[in-house]
Amino acid sequence: MRDTRIPLRTGAAPALLLAAAAVAAATATATAAPAAGGTAPAAAGPDFQYVGQDDRVHGLTAPKGCVAAEGGGSRAVTNHTRGTATFYREPGCAGAPVERLGPGTVTQVRPYFASVRFPVTG
Repeated sequence: MRDTRIPLRTGAAPALLLAAAAVAAATATATAAPAAGGTAPAAAGPDFQYVGQDDRVHGLTAPKGCVAAEGGGSRAVTNHTRGTATFYREPGCAGAPVERLGPGTVTQVRPYFASVRFPVTG
């Protein structure tokens, strides 16, 4: 039986990986550089995300007040808003809160939530 494997030169692959890593680092640094106004650009995507009971990812941008959790909120909640998100099992933010999630936090909210209250600012 004939050996059909192709030998890999050990010197070439690490050099290519290092070059790719250098390009990625330079791109990340350029992307994170402050804009002309002196602040870093905002991250792309919604400010608040969660995985619903429907196994879909739901996202909200700049949410304020009481918001219904479409798809029945559960699992993997990410709060990138500037305020605390307060979770309720009842629609309309009724009843006792079941969880509070501060800004920049990721957690699990089990078993589910039906609505979320966000601070109303500005």
